Amino acid sequence: MSEKDKNLEWEEVSCEHIIKDEYIDFRRQAFKLPNGEIFEPYYSYSRRDYVVIVATDEDGNYICVKQYRQGIRKVTTEFCAGGIERNDGREYGECRERTNETDKISEVPLEAAKRELIEETGYESDDWKHLLSIPSNATISDNYAHIFMAKNCRRVTGQDLDETEFLNVEIIGRKELDEMIKKGEFEQAVHILALLLAGELTKDD
Repeated sequence: MSEKDKNLEWEEVSCEHIIKDEYIDFRRQAFKLPNGEIFEPYYSYSRRDYVVIVATDEDGNYICVKQYRQGIRKVTTEFCAGGIERNDGREYGECRERTNETDKISEVPLEAAKRELIEETGYESDDWKHLLSIPSNATISDNYAHIFMAKNCRRVTGQDLDETEFLNVEIIGRKELDEMIKKGEFEQAVHILALLLAGELTKDD
């Protein structure tokens, strides 16, 4: 970071953990702004990093899932995705490893992506590529989305869902997927970014 940019940083002066359990660390904070003024309250949270998988089958169609999303209270169509598991029992925080090297406290992102794909869809692939790791919501959260592309996926088993997961697998062509995005029917922002990244990479291959 340049000296000029350092003048933009906020300084945390207090932090209250309103909720801190195995699922989330929700905080009320106060910050000193670059002009010296104190801004409060500022709310932020920690949750675990997660993976998003742009998966295509042997015909080039996209392997998607449909499930209920509580935030917007509707069933959505999206790519397979899921949280990176930790080895210490918690689900959030201190998981800042960005490579596929072994991390002592969390699952390797690529391994998480492979696990989520087969658990949610029954598909697997031998052709994986990491596209990008990006903050999920840099304004209020410190977790990252790790985006992967999996090509030539083949179905090898049935679903193996968690107790709170209820989802259907949908196979969708690119033209139909583009139309869904235009109509607001593919509603996860990071998943749309993932599709665009995968599409650009495919053009370069």
